[in-house]
Amino acid sequence: MRRHVIGRYVVPALLVLSILPRDASAQAKTQPDAKQAGAPKATAALSPELLATRTALEKYKDPIVAIRDGYLSTLACIDFSKQTVDGPVTYPPGAMGVHLLNPSNIGPKLDPAKPQVLLYENVDGKLVLAGAEWFMPAAVAGNQAPTIFGQKLAGPMDGHEPIIPASLRHYDLHVWLWKANPRGMYTSTNAAVKCDPKSPYTIDLAAHHH
Repeated sequence: MRRHVIGRYVVPALLVLSILPRDASAQAKTQPDAKQAGAPKATAALSPELLATRTALEKYKDPIVAIRDGYLSTLACIDFSKQTVDGPVTYPPGAMGVHLLNPSNIGPKLDPAKPQVLLYENVDGKLVLAGAEWFMPAAVAGNQAPTIFGQKLAGPMDGHEPIIPASLRHYDLHVWLWKANPRGMYTSTNAAVKCDPKSPYTIDLAAHHH
């Protein structure tokens, strides 16, 4: 039942193809390299587990591979134009980018190689992998914050209207494995990630929280 609720708010994956190049190989040639995309420079500073996770998820630099593996695009680019407090979580100004959600990865256990959400930045019409998010509904977690990478997931928090119904209380952890975050790898928002303010698909969640 929970997956049906989530599914109602996920745009079919085929919609994201409208902003992807037709030729995946062409995308590979034009997509910025790790340095240009702002990948964390201090690779040596990453724990062995994080390094292994980033290596396992490198394939998702091609969003078509993510779609084939069951990730569905919410299409919207999530932005926070100003600092926002939502229950126990504070979101500094910044963005989260475009979320691709895999409902089949949602469950009572977190797997480093199977994040529930992939985070992309739209750069000149191309989706560039920026990070990943581990997500668990509060009801599944037994209202106890789960952990991964030695970090507790933030929450519990209400779902982020209008993308996720408010009734979907959950925990989550954003990990910026490819796009360096000035405020730290695990901070939910990333000031280095940009959403086009003129795009009809940009949603400023700061305007939806009080």
